[in-house]
Amino acid sequence: MTTDTAVATKATTTTPPRTDPGADPAARPDPSARLPLRARLVLFLLCAAQFAVALDFSILNIALPTLGHDLHIAQSDLQWGMTAFALPSGGFLLLFGRIADQVGRRRVFLAGLSLFTAASVLATLAWSPAVFLAARALQGLGAAAIVPSGMALLTTTFREGPQRDRALGVMGSLMALGFTFGMVLGGVLTQTLTWRSTMGLNVLMGVLVLIGAPLLLTESRNERRTGIDVPGAVTVTGGLLALIYGLSTAAQSGFGTGPVIGSLVAAVALLTSFLVIESRTAEPLVSLRILRRPTVAFGNLGGLATFSMMSAVIFLGTLYLQQVNGLSPVLTGLVFGVLGVSCAVSGNIAPRVVARIGSARTLTGGLLIQGLLTAVLLTISHGTVGTWVFMLAGAAAAFFHLSAIVSYSVTATSGLPDEEQGVATGLVTTTQQVGLTVGIPLLSAVASARSDALRGAGHSLAQATLGGVRLGIGVDAALLVALALTVALGLRPRRRPTD
Repeated sequence: MTTDTAVATKATTTTPPRTDPGADPAARPDPSARLPLRARLVLFLLCAAQFAVALDFSILNIALPTLGHDLHIAQSDLQWGMTAFALPSGGFLLLFGRIADQVGRRRVFLAGLSLFTAASVLATLAWSPAVFLAARALQGLGAAAIVPSGMALLTTTFREGPQRDRALGVMGSLMALGFTFGMVLGGVLTQTLTWRSTMGLNVLMGVLVLIGAPLLLTESRNERRTGIDVPGAVTVTGGLLALIYGLSTAAQSGFGTGPVIGSLVAAVALLTSFLVIESRTAEPLVSLRILRRPTVAFGNLGGLATFSMMSAVIFLGTLYLQQVNGLSPVLTGLVFGVLGVSCAVSGNIAPRVVARIGSARTLTGGLLIQGLLTAVLLTISHGTVGTWVFMLAGAAAAFFHLSAIVSYSVTATSGLPDEEQGVATGLVTTTQQVGLTVGIPLLSAVASARSDALRGAGHSLAQATLGGVRLGIGVDAALLVALALTVALGLRPRRRPTD
């Protein structure tokens, strides 16, 4: 493939679909084709915006205790600093992806980035818990517009094949790096400056992207304008909000409380209603025809698995490093920085692996090896050796985690025309946000139950925490292996019926 054909001049250009993610490697274009300068600048800009969102999602993890003391937020309410962001960022992704398809992806991207940057200013200056949480919610709403429109701009700018795979690899590695790098910066900035500097960093990044975006990005929208499926938008947004709220609250109060049960029941009812509505409406928000594609369904299942299980490992690892081994916030952040570097390296290699063996094989292999390497973490113990085991095995697992991220993004957006890319990338990013939310409450509940039982049996806090972390990691590894096998079965090549 020549470099002058790398960038599509209009989003309405339809590229030949790559219907089989595991197609014959010999038929694939050369993955070493370089991107033109303008394409690299566009990729850098879109990646910078996604990096800022991923950074914002994690940078407060280590800063929350200091923030709570400064703003007089009770310990039990600190999780709302994360939940206030996660609710709108996950709940409105599909809706904003559809709106971007209709009114313009560049327009929605710039509007979301402007809101995100302004909300970051408010979060930096927050003088009360209410102001801070409102700013976090506005940040999440801006992120819900940035992520699907930015992904759609990428997939309609880079033609399907090695160059799109490479672009998705770079973006995936930077998003994963942003999440882990946020842990590093959160500790360093909080300890050396204040928690407000973590929010101020988002302001700086947002302003820089806003300067370059109008100069580099061209508008992209569907040529055929259709109406917005309001009933579908209401039910899917409400269902995702209820799901994320229920799971986030369960991390603090357990799954047996009334609000959690009510939220999860409402989520099931609303999402079921959404599927019924989509099957009957003429202009669905998400066509069930897209959802019935194995590449879309099982590609997103693989993405849900890798995001949810790795985010849980990071959460459990934070408990282990700080509460069992007594590491400071800065040292904890540096350990996770090693995982981030591993992700960055994998992001450069994964597109080549996808081009050679196919995205389906890369996805299932990445999930399976991530699960096996997560199982190695069962050997962690109190002391320096355990820290090294966590860092090295965790970095290896993060390498294959990023391979799974790149390949699930490629798999779930393959074979679709440009006019459906907004919905497809909306599904991809919804999977990401829900995955980041699902894993932590599920496995923290498992770990907490085990830790409480050990404490009741007379074990010390460190011993009980270690026992809970080990059980959570064991469940994490088992789920990854099981889901890897499920995805492998779902994406296996179908034999065409013979005459």
